[in-house]
Amino acid sequence: MRNKIKLDIISDVVCPWCIVGYNHLSAAIEELGLQDKVEIEWQPFELNPDMPPEGEELRAHVARKYGSTKADSDRARANITQAGAQYGFKFNYVDGMKIVNTLDAHILLDYAHQLGLQTALKLRLFSAFFTENKDVSDRNILIQEAETLGISAQQSQIAFADEENKSRIKARIAQWQQMGVSGVPTVVFNQTSALTGAQPQATFKQVLSELAESLPE
Repeated sequence: MRNKIKLDIISDVVCPWCIVGYNHLSAAIEELGLQDKVEIEWQPFELNPDMPPEGEELRAHVARKYGSTKADSDRARANITQAGAQYGFKFNYVDGMKIVNTLDAHILLDYAHQLGLQTALKLRLFSAFFTENKDVSDRNILIQEAETLGISAQQSQIAFADEENKSRIKARIAQWQQMGVSGVPTVVFNQTSALTGAQPQATFKQVLSELAESLPE
């Protein structure tokens, strides 16, 4: 019998609905008092694996990828900003904002998991990108953000330098895709069932309540 509910959250740090969905999930966990009964592991997913180092202007990116007009983009940003604010997260969309490559961010998050700091770093990177408009593809930025959590610059540099880390992250992304994950966020419960998208707090609460019933007292 499981002692905890295992939650694998498949996401990317430049995915706005990933932080919205996580805040819904986190609120459901808190409402049920399950903080000590869940184990969260963030799983890597690259929305744009072919994104070049210089990134791409966000409006141009959504126009190219989704055919969105400026009006479409404005509406989407307003909706996301409102959804974030309801759970205390600030989206700060600015002109010239870029979408960037996130492989190095995933490498550092994988390392942070070994230290028990993965969720803290993930949340820090969401804020760095969406609130503070920082370039989370820049290793210097990633190192600085990790340092605020007690991960030394040397530790981060060692993680980046290890080619096995990069290969492992890419293999894990491919594995999730082979299992049918094509959109994020996706939350996998006890490796048996999943919900995709920024589901409402009530939806997460219902699923977690059912899973909690099978936990030992």
